[in-house]
Amino acid sequence: MFFIRSASSRDIDAIREVLAETWRATYAQFYGAAKVEEIIADWHSEAAIKACLARPDGEFLVADDGKMIGGVAFASHSGANSTVSLHQLYVRPECQGLGIGRDLFAEIETCFPGAKKLSLEVDPGNEPAIAFYRAHGMTEAGRTDNCGRGESGIPALIMEKTLVG
Repeated sequence: MFFIRSASSRDIDAIREVLAETWRATYAQFYGAAKVEEIIADWHSEAAIKACLARPDGEFLVADDGKMIGGVAFASHSGANSTVSLHQLYVRPECQGLGIGRDLFAEIETCFPGAKKLSLEVDPGNEPAIAFYRAHGMTEAGRTDNCGRGESGIPALIMEKTLVG
């Protein structure tokens, strides 16, 4: 059984493993192995994870069964408009279907009292993720040509959900 808890610096290596495994399994088909490895090295580096853990406006969660981290989620406030951005929600491929994603998503929804909206970006070809988010009340709100940070050149759907406070 996995329990959801706040991540800490002692989880960095395990978080990196989850992110690398899920990115390789999910996105190599969209971007190719070389691009995926480039993204893992940049977006999921030790420094990037430490920066997320240190954000005072963020919440980094892990699903832990005492032996391994089965999934991760990171969200943060997005400006003054009471919106929370879900930056990461990933579950190890071998742990998918166990309710970890559902539990991480539900916990993120409660971590930001007063927030009015939850927003995220998802690859338009990632049909399982889109179906998951729709099943959890997210709706398509737009598109971007630059998912993540900077000018990534990676297209994404923008999905949103009104939060009940």
